[in-house]
Parts: sequence; C-alpha cells; structure tokens
Amino acid sequence: MRCTSADRGRPALTRAEPVMGTVVSFLVPDGAGRPDDVSAVLGTACTELHRIDAIFTTWDGASPLSLLRRGEAALADMPPEVAEVLSLCRAARRASGGWFDPWAMPGGVDPTGLVKGWAVERAAKLLHQAGVAAAMVNGGGDLTVFGSPGLGQPHWRIGIRHPWRPDALAAVLLATGAVATSAGYERGCHLIYPGTTAPSSRAASATVTGPSLAVADALATALAVGGDEALAAIGEVEGYAGYLIRPDGTEASTPGIVFG
Repeated sequence: MRCTSADRGRPALTRAEPVMGTVVSFLVPDGAGRPDDVSAVLGTACTELHRIDAIFTTWDGASPLSLLRRGEAALADMPPEVAEVLSLCRAARRASGGWFDPWAMPGGVDPTGLVKGWAVERAAKLLHQAGVAAAMVNGGGDLTVFGSPGLGQPHWRIGIRHPWRPDALAAVLLATGAVATSAGYERGCHLIYPGTTAPSSRAASATVTGPSLAVADALATALAVGGDEALAAIGEVEGYAGYLIRPDGTEASTPGIVFG
C-alpha cells in the first residue's frame, strides 16, 4: 500500500498487521527498495509474526508456551524459538538486576516482556536480509529502525508519548537501533513486582534504547517495574540507555539517551 509518511511528506511503503495482541506496523522510506520486492518481503515478515504469535501466546491454552507453563510439555518438546527466547530472558534478568523476571510471574514462566521486541526484531531482519535499505518496524510502541529515514537524515526521530496527555509528546529521541517503551497508556497498570501480585507504581513511562529490541523491550519492562533502582542497573548495561518518567512527573535518564 502506498501512502504518505508523516515525516516531511515523503512517500513511503507502509503496512499494519494485527498480531501479538497489538498492531505491528512497517514503514519503508521512498527509495529504500523496489515496491514489488518490499511488498513481498512484508508479506513474509507478517507470516513470520503470526507464526511466532501462535507459539508464544498465553491466550491460547493449546499454544506451546501455554503447555510449558502448565507443565504439560517439557522444554525439549518446544519449538526451538522457545529455548532461544528463554535464554535471552535469563540474560535480561541478570542485566536488569532481577527487575525483569519471567519466572516470577503468576501461572508459570511468561516471556511476554521480551518476546514482542524479539519478534519485531526478527521481522526487521527479514527486511534487511531481503535488501531493503531502510525501515521502521513498530510493534505497539516497541520499534527498531535501520538505514536512513530520508535524504540527509542520519537519525530517525522517535516521539515518546506523554503519559498523561495523549495528544502530546514527553520527548523526542534520536535513534539508530531499538526503542522500547513500557507504560500503562493502553492497558492500564498491568506490570507487577517480581514474585508478587502487587502492581508496579514506580514509573509513569519507561523507555530504553539500544542495539537489540528484544533486550530493550525486557529492560523497559524492568524499568517500568523497578523505577530508579532499575534505571541504575540499566546504566551499567553496555550499549543501552534508559529514560524514566516518574509518577510525580519528574524525569531521569542514563548517559546515552539522545534527545532530538
């Protein structure tokens, strides 16, 4: 589908796909690939996202992850993607100081806080591997970019929604990789402290940038749960940076966040 990009009115190829409980959207700037080739690889990427959703959904009691959570199947019985995601979850748990912990969730292991970013990242890699020169793939506010958004523009400018004013931005960040934000914009307060059923109240909005969207997604979840304590941990993770809006409206960020 051809439409007009919101950035400087440049034409772009775009597509939006409902998947993983949200909408995943693709934006390919004009000139980043032949339209027919881009349309074909977008179809491939959407098919892959639906396949991943079928593996990891917790809404379908017959999904592989649901069977694992109930102890009705072993990890060895799972598609290989499950072991890959859980390995990333272990690394993210260590990096976040334990504020991201899929094993401390009610009902069994739940990698939801990482798997969406991981899936979006895989979709973006399909585009890159197919020769697309630049793109943004956005899964419900967790996004990854590569290439240039337009002639003479080295960085993508990413708006962070204001936590209390839906028509305003809290900040604009310059990005060359991944940007993940965790907040209660759409779903209300849905994050809990690890090992409890108590809702988190330490952040109004939590954003993490870095090279990998899977890791950024997990660390943004940790930041939303742990607030300033998690921000300190993220500041020690090489290549990643955090931006926190506290419930009282004050802000904090680690070195590496680039405002634009």
